Amino acid sequence: MTERLLENQVAWVTGAGRGFGAGIARGLAQAGARVCISDIETAELAATAAELRSDGGQALVQLTDVTDAEAMRATADAIVAAWGRLDVIVNNAAIMPLVPFAAHTPDFWRKMIDVNLTGVYHGVWAAWPHMVRQGGGHCIAIASGASGRGFVDEVAYCTAKHGIEGFTKALALEAEPHNIAINTMGPGKLIKPTSITRADEAKLSDADRSRWIDPLSLAPAFVWLAAQPPSRFTGLRFDAGPLADTIATEGYAFEFAPEKTTIYVEDMKERMARRKQSAANG
Repeated sequence: MTERLLENQVAWVTGAGRGFGAGIARGLAQAGARVCISDIETAELAATAAELRSDGGQALVQLTDVTDAEAMRATADAIVAAWGRLDVIVNNAAIMPLVPFAAHTPDFWRKMIDVNLTGVYHGVWAAWPHMVRQGGGHCIAIASGASGRGFVDEVAYCTAKHGIEGFTKALALEAEPHNIAINTMGPGKLIKPTSITRADEAKLSDADRSRWIDPLSLAPAFVWLAAQPPSRFTGLRFDAGPLADTIATEGYAFEFAPEKTTIYVEDMKERMARRKQSAANG
């Protein structure tokens, strides 16, 4: 059973109607957080809300498109109106159609960037004033292999994921004085593609379904990060697979080491060294 490390905290997970987002939301709720779940699919949001509530959790359901800045701000305001604060936002919403560059159109490009990159900005922008006012918080975006490498038929997706890492590195410097941590978290294990709906999944054979890990099993990684003081880790890329494995074997109070928390160990060490040097330079 998940330790209730997030008792009295409030979290918001975008793209929470299915898949990774639903698993993250459920894990945060099991850890004691009150969780706002947002998405653009009413039925899928209702299913996630039912899962959270069946676990005894509290869920606020918001039909929100991450590409709509004002809708995102309204959702953040609704969360604070309901629960008084907003401690964690997990910017999970994403789309990933595989399209060769020759088939790209300006409209396709714009949608990919709007959902996968600008949607992250909108989430942080909406949460920011509340986190500044309350004295801190955690902003977590989802990373992937596409955050650091290129893949065929993923030009726009890779561009957006690379952009999130640049956003994270830069904003972490400005957010640190406000005690707001800016990080990314990759799955670190094979998860179901975001294009597979709940209805699609229900039609899959057990063999097909077993190809992907249950996203709920990766949620402890998000619980651990959200439970850290924001000043401890910021501007870093974590991976839920190794982090969840570490928690399973050593508990939430494990002795930190980069190799326990990410696949990209050298990248984390480099980012931590730069942060240390920046602090030393004043």
